[in-house]
Amino acid sequence: MRLAVLLISLLMVGLSGCGTMPAPTETASLEAREPFEAADYQLASGDRLRLVIYDENDLSGDYVVDGEGHVSLPLVGEIRAGGLTVSDFRQSVRDRLMAGYLKDPRVSIEVLQYRPFFILGEVSRPGTYPYQAGLTVLNAVATAEGFTYRANERVVYIRREGEEAEKRYPLTSTTPVRPGDTIRIGERFF
Repeated sequence: MRLAVLLISLLMVGLSGCGTMPAPTETASLEAREPFEAADYQLASGDRLRLVIYDENDLSGDYVVDGEGHVSLPLVGEIRAGGLTVSDFRQSVRDRLMAGYLKDPRVSIEVLQYRPFFILGEVSRPGTYPYQAGLTVLNAVATAEGFTYRANERVVYIRREGEEAEKRYPLTSTTPVRPGDTIRIGERFF
């Protein structure tokens, strides 16, 4: 009798899951990745930057990386930022300014606002939220006002920006989130 009830329960769970989120397309290890390191951070669309050029107030200001990965600056026009680290982008700006505009520009760049992360699935308020350094999956869930009663609180599915498929990770207090990540909290089976 117990076996029959268990089989019926499994069948119903399997059928009810047909219309929910698809399973990850790639099997991943349950090991969390390295935490986000600002020095290795690659700029992309949606990042907001503060650019300061010493003694050049007209060129200094806040800029946003556009949808094509460029930043449009006065004098020099568009400069590619997407895929570059902050230090690489700083060097690109410096090189462009030295090419006929300024003799020895001193350029400083900082990321004011990282691109947002996305959270969906079994959280109270799925959506897009601003990224903050040191963010973990549990912080992201708290930002989305917590788990629903159906949430699987042991496993999380994350699609890192630039990756094709989501991967499965343990949902721990140290599982890191990076800018641009899509986090999915699945449904538990029992």
